[in-house]
Amino acid sequence: MLRETGRPGPYARSRPLSVEEVDLAPPGPGEVLVRNATAGLCHSDLSVVDGARPRPLPMVLGHEAAGVVEEVGPGAGLVAPGDHVVYSFVPMCGACAPCQSGRPVLCEQGAEANAAGSLLGGSRRLSQPAGPVHHHLGVSGFAEHSVVSERSLVPVDPDLPLAKAALFGCALTTGVGAVVNTARVRPGESVVVFGLGGVGLSAVMGAVLSGAGTIVVVDTTLTKLELALAAGAQHAVLAADDTVEQVRDLTAGGADWAIECVGSADVLQQAYAGTRRGGTAVAVGLPHPSQELRIPAVSLVAEEKRLVGSYMGSAVPRRDVPRMIELYRSGRLPVDLLDSGSLALDDINSALDRLAAGEAVRQLVRLSA
Repeated sequence: MLRETGRPGPYARSRPLSVEEVDLAPPGPGEVLVRNATAGLCHSDLSVVDGARPRPLPMVLGHEAAGVVEEVGPGAGLVAPGDHVVYSFVPMCGACAPCQSGRPVLCEQGAEANAAGSLLGGSRRLSQPAGPVHHHLGVSGFAEHSVVSERSLVPVDPDLPLAKAALFGCALTTGVGAVVNTARVRPGESVVVFGLGGVGLSAVMGAVLSGAGTIVVVDTTLTKLELALAAGAQHAVLAADDTVEQVRDLTAGGADWAIECVGSADVLQQAYAGTRRGGTAVAVGLPHPSQELRIPAVSLVAEEKRLVGSYMGSAVPRRDVPRMIELYRSGRLPVDLLDSGSLALDDINSALDRLAAGEAVRQLVRLSA
């Protein structure tokens, strides 16, 4: 449970997240009760804790998770009890213009519900005696059970360990998707990835999968650079004052594609500057709403540079998650590189410290067997 944002680190001492009992109402129309098995600790969760992503409080956090369906509400027919599922942190109504045009992660009703801390239909199934408790991105996965819209769920093969399945709900879908769906990198093109958390490392995997020619990675942490090289990157740059110059040198004047996975306007500016004439910077990380970006406006015309956004990897979750799972099973996505170890829910504040310090890619919270 998160009750206030902005508590200072170390989080093991200030303890912004508390483990509490909450009441969970049964699933309503089109909703499903899921027993959660594993949830990944993502930088987006930390961004809510530190106040960079304002959300209504109190709230049960967690948006990258997997579990088993235990009960379905009236009218729910997309999943059945016993199904193994991965969460999509954007519930998709299926009726708005983005959903109808094949861009469900931009669902208008889903975005409205997520901002309000409710489920897709506007309901809240979490509460305490003092009042309602808000849902995080329609999931609230840092809990033993969740009630969610059935449109927040993607069924997966029960043979896939749920601890692995959780990673496909955010890190892999967002990172791989930014490369294969948003950028549509072609064989031989050059790619530079800024920021090597779970999403950035997944973007590296996506670049390898796409047959990129030169893959450069940039981060402030040596261990993450080493992981990216293990994933298939050819060149690693330790972030410094001359980062852009190093990227340009390694890509013969600039990359075809720069994937920014930090959530910083300053880093996005570097990513844009590190692209060649005709190159594209893809913004994947979520910066604080107050941050603004400054780029040379003339470069958009005279150099035909582009700047595009990628939310949740421009994915169609019910299409892309099963595909990525098959790529993992065939050995083409080294998903195991993302795993920074597991922890109990009671240790989540210490895990926030490791995440904030850049010491972990994806820590997995154990919730049930």
